[in-house]
Amino acid sequence: MAAGAQHGRELGSSARTPLEGARRVGPSDPEEILVVTLLLRRGSPPGALPTLEEIGARSPHQRRYPTREEFARVHGARESDVAAVRAFAAAHSLRVVSVHPARRSVQLCGSVRALASAFGVELARYEYPGGAYRGRVGPVELPAELAETVVGVFGLDNRPQARPHFRRRTTPADSDLSYTPVEIGQAYGFPNGLDGSGQSIAIVELGGGYSASDLATFFQTLGLAVPAVAAVGVDGASNAPTGDPDGPDGEVELDIEVVGALAPGSRITVYFAPNTDQGFLNAVTTAIHDPDARPTVLSISWGGPEPSWTAQARSAFAAAFQEAATLGVTVLVAAGDAGASDGVSSGAPTVDFPASDPGVVACGGTHLVLEGDTIESEVVWNDLAEGGGATGGGVSELFPLPSYQASAHVPAAPNGYAGRGVPDVAGDADPATGYEVVIDGGATVVGGTSAVAPLWAALVARINQSLGTPLGYVNPQLYTDAPDLHDITSGNNGGYSAGTGWSACTGLGSPDGSALLASFSKGTPGAS
Repeated sequence: MAAGAQHGRELGSSARTPLEGARRVGPSDPEEILVVTLLLRRGSPPGALPTLEEIGARSPHQRRYPTREEFARVHGARESDVAAVRAFAAAHSLRVVSVHPARRSVQLCGSVRALASAFGVELARYEYPGGAYRGRVGPVELPAELAETVVGVFGLDNRPQARPHFRRRTTPADSDLSYTPVEIGQAYGFPNGLDGSGQSIAIVELGGGYSASDLATFFQTLGLAVPAVAAVGVDGASNAPTGDPDGPDGEVELDIEVVGALAPGSRITVYFAPNTDQGFLNAVTTAIHDPDARPTVLSISWGGPEPSWTAQARSAFAAAFQEAATLGVTVLVAAGDAGASDGVSSGAPTVDFPASDPGVVACGGTHLVLEGDTIESEVVWNDLAEGGGATGGGVSELFPLPSYQASAHVPAAPNGYAGRGVPDVAGDADPATGYEVVIDGGATVVGGTSAVAPLWAALVARINQSLGTPLGYVNPQLYTDAPDLHDITSGNNGGYSAGTGWSACTGLGSPDGSALLASFSKGTPGAS
């Protein structure tokens, strides 16, 4: 514990260990200025916010979604809790730099010395093969006056938390294929006469950027107008292209171009944040609660192995996704590109987070071969034998089996736990059958489950447009309407094999958009 601090309890869920391969090289500069985020408890009583189970029990057209203003008023942070944080900050030489009641977050600014003392941590410099970070070991300690108020503290440790899930084709083979996003949408039966008009799609990015000239070139090639795209900076980040198509620019422009090609009438907002657990969480909550963009769909193509996250981070994301469900936002998340192990050094079966959260639609990957505009064959994406990637997928060791998967025959997790199965759905992700896009001034072909999240986001936007109401939390309905997907029955991801029905490679399958729209339209007022 730092000298001079008076603490009430350890926030056990915040415990950190060093990043794998990292070594401590010295203390952090005590005068370095940091901004940390305190996540506060909800202002409403426990149980006042509907659970995922309660939301999913109703079909989308039967739900009543509150406005963001109503949500903030009922469930946002209490004024008394914010006042307690302000008093604490003043007593510990810290400054309040922002308060976001709807997101339940307060950001405090101060020196390493002051923050370490206030939260009972030691901050040190660490180096690892990929870089360096400021880190801590063990839990954060909450001061007595905030012990019941604060449920998470983020930003003391700034290690990189997530990786993008895209793979650019760099060594094409004679057998390789490629398609425009429009061609893939046609093969997947995206319903005609819809373009996502009236819908707002949010995309979260943890680095890189896009250029107007790249978007203009890409959409001109497709004969489409450039859709409305806006950038929102979070925690000091911004739309900042690196010029490296193999860097985060590849993720950013892939996401925008897939969404924009398949839902060109939608409003697209890209939320840029630093690649830390603080930045990632703040980008997600900013998008969900944005009173201007008011998204109905959120696409996330970043993540990391489930065990690499603190329990407080997983809990904070789960709370955010529950809030998204309450507001009618469908969240689509890439399942990972490193096969069943998710790239962990042990090679043990591991799922990617936040794809493993039960409140999101986890998106796996396939190898798609088209004949004209129809599917000739589709199998699990797995290029591991050639040194490439493969779709993520498996069983969570931390999130329990959700009720919507009760009949999906999800196997036990490697530790025997009855966990949430990943993914829920799939789509083309193999770079060998990849997407033709423009990145950093050049035409290229990209794959990865990063392409599948925006693919499904665009489909959800089209369906929302047709229904006149958001699908919102759609996982239970997807499992009810599983026959309306293309079942993937061949292939494996290095740990799990596909077969009839749900699998831990490609979930329920790839989309049949028109069939899904017909299923979701049943019971909608005015539907035949």
